[in-house]
Amino acid sequence: MKVAVKIARILLGLIFFVFGLNGFLHFIPMQPMAGGAGAFLGALAATGYMFPILFAAQVVSGVLLLAGVCVPLALTILAPVIVNIVFFHLALAPQGLPLAIIVVILELWLAWSYREKFLPLFSS
Repeated sequence: MKVAVKIARILLGLIFFVFGLNGFLHFIPMQPMAGGAGAFLGALAATGYMFPILFAAQVVSGVLLLAGVCVPLALTILAPVIVNIVFFHLALAPQGLPLAIIVVILELWLAWSYREKFLPLFSS
């Protein structure tokens, strides 16, 4: 079981580290999105601050996951990012949904694996 958790942690860390870094360095070519998806991403880019914060959160969380340091913190930082990724692909760009579902599965598996760290959040 520990091996599966480690594999999930490293895989999720790699996904967010690479895609977060790509937001700054643009080494993976991305096709421009049309319609609502393009308009939404254009609006986020126009703010001037949203994408840098988003990509920085992904890089930092990815590094934490890859290093195995503060994993519950990394999962907490990534949770709202993942929720938005899933709803973006459900509503605007369904072609990216398979990777989004994989990310959700990895996040939930790791959150369950580290559930003892999250239990104090649910106590009164």
